[in-house]
Amino acid sequence: MAQSVWGYDSDNGPDRWHENYPMAKGDKQSPIEINSKDVHHDSSLAPWHASYDPGSAKTILNNGRTCRVVFDDSFDRSVLRGGPLTGAYRLRQLHLHWGSSDDHGSEHVIDGVKYAAELHMVHWNPKHGNFARALKQPDGVAVVGIFLKVGKTPKPEMKRILAEIDNIKTKGKEAPFQHFDPSILFPKSRDYWTYHGSFTTPPCEECITWILLREPIEVSSDQMAKLRSLSKNGENEPLNPLVDNWRPLQPVKGRIVKASFK
Repeated sequence: MAQSVWGYDSDNGPDRWHENYPMAKGDKQSPIEINSKDVHHDSSLAPWHASYDPGSAKTILNNGRTCRVVFDDSFDRSVLRGGPLTGAYRLRQLHLHWGSSDDHGSEHVIDGVKYAAELHMVHWNPKHGNFARALKQPDGVAVVGIFLKVGKTPKPEMKRILAEIDNIKTKGKEAPFQHFDPSILFPKSRDYWTYHGSFTTPPCEECITWILLREPIEVSSDQMAKLRSLSKNGENEPLNPLVDNWRPLQPVKGRIVKASFK
């Protein structure tokens, strides 16, 4: 398995990542299953808040593994604060993981429940100087995870991202994506679980404070189908649908998951 071609197929998928990325077998890997009975309510956990500048949105792209929206993180213009974090973390990108059908696709699992997709908003701690350095620190990165469930009354907020899908159909395509405030994607409730874990993609660095929101947002079945219309192949190759880009559950290994709610 060549280093550059990890993916989600049997020959290069999550079971084999550790061959090139030994950290994938570490003790603080993500995603995990959250079991309510094992979660500790922590009354000292503060509410989190995001102040995002819609002008920081730059581009949307299909990298063959996910659909990603990239933000300008050259200064503190879109930041996440509070919750389990000390200091302000800068928003760098958001991306999604989804399944081949509506009954699975999320990476984290809550009491056995899988959602249709999971949205990750990736922030880094500027006290470490740059993103690459932050990846080497336990408090380097904070990811807000939002579950997407298929329902009758989809939130209109996902429309903006999905409207661009046709412009980034194939791997390597990128399109301008300006004036977007990702905080419209947050559910009403600010309740969250938090634990220390890793990126769910190689090299699987263990630098992430996860903030997983309890309340999912709703999307329609049509919207999910739109996401699945992306191709993991390039423009001149046969259409190969980009689906099931999620990593299976990892061992908890004694980590404590805290909840901001009872």
